Amino acid sequence: MSYPFQLIDYRKKGSIKEPKILEERPFTKFGSTFADDARLFISGEELDTAINTAIAVGEPLLITGEPGTGKTQTAYYAAYKLGVEPTLHFQVKSDTTARDLLYHFDAVQYFHDAAIKSKNKLNKADYIEERPLWEAMKSKHPRVLLIDEIDKASRDFPNDLLHELDKMEFTITETETLISSSLSMRPIVFITSNSERRLPEPFLRRCVYHHIEFDSRVLEKAIQNRMHEFTGLSDDFIQMALERFLTLRSKALRKVPATGEFLVWMRVLAMTANLNPRRLEEDLSKLPYLGVLLKDHQDIRDITN
Repeated sequence: MSYPFQLIDYRKKGSIKEPKILEERPFTKFGSTFADDARLFISGEELDTAINTAIAVGEPLLITGEPGTGKTQTAYYAAYKLGVEPTLHFQVKSDTTARDLLYHFDAVQYFHDAAIKSKNKLNKADYIEERPLWEAMKSKHPRVLLIDEIDKASRDFPNDLLHELDKMEFTITETETLISSSLSMRPIVFITSNSERRLPEPFLRRCVYHHIEFDSRVLEKAIQNRMHEFTGLSDDFIQMALERFLTLRSKALRKVPATGEFLVWMRVLAMTANLNPRRLEEDLSKLPYLGVLLKDHQDIRDITN
């Protein structure tokens, strides 16, 4: 039985007969990880130059750009091209501190054990867990470390990492142990930011910077790389979809769709090729599955009204 796209239909009573069909959802056929997609990523000359520059001078590469343009994917792409996979991915959150990137000391377990036996018999080193920067620094070959969405954390976070990222060394407070990396094993650091706030000047001075601009030529190459995902769609239809997408991007939107949204939209159109017309209406409000492209209610209202 082939996967029926319209599993949920208000016109039909009851539940579907075979819930097991959920295991056959189409997205499971695509590379669903950043590591998988690294093989298909199209960077472009400018981004490649920025990556190569950061590698050569030993500074972190700070990447900004619209959501969906491939900021996070860039680090995985670099690790793949350099043959140093897997990428060490550190996801920044609102409560992230600099130490979270370095190491974790399990104080709760330490004091619990100390209550049972003498502290003099405990080795604090046994309660220390390595975190991504430490793991990268101790590797036998240079590793790619991604610090993703650094602007989510407090302003203190990048400031607290100035020395660690510059000198590639830090001290474990609990044991007074110095952890450092040799110059030849220096990690290759990628940092992404959604530009929700400006990063501190001292931090910016220590980075190579690149802003990923949306480029329709790069998108066209990305489409060619993923044609196997769009089976059932003709070349003319795909070109028409691209034209409608670029027209949509030209509108005064609050949240402009980027490459990521377009590729997902194309997958949906391929899944539903037998349900949709062979042509896409020039009226943007009639584009199918508009919610895949637009993620702001006001944008959808403006397009459909």
